[in-house]
Amino acid sequence: MPVRGRRPARLTPEEAFAKALRRARTQQKISQEQLGFASGYHRTYISMLERAQMNPSLRVILSISAALEIPAAQLVGDVEKLLGGPWRRESAQP
Repeated sequence: MPVRGRRPARLTPEEAFAKALRRARTQQKISQEQLGFASGYHRTYISMLERAQMNPSLRVILSISAALEIPAAQLVGDVEKLLGGPWRRESAQP
């Protein structure tokens, strides 16, 4: 039962990327090991990305997108959709 007055937790950018990456990989019907081999990254790194334990660099996003044969913009666009729109870092100021 949801707690009254609380907003549902928003995904972090890392969590949204993890979901988008897993979705793209499973749609291609390839394993984490196959994606790792095709992108030049170890399968454990792919696993960590899919569990939101690592924050991918632009280089990683480009390599993985190329291995998945999708535009990097599509992968990032899927992340933005999961976030509910463009993401901004929360300011520490009131």
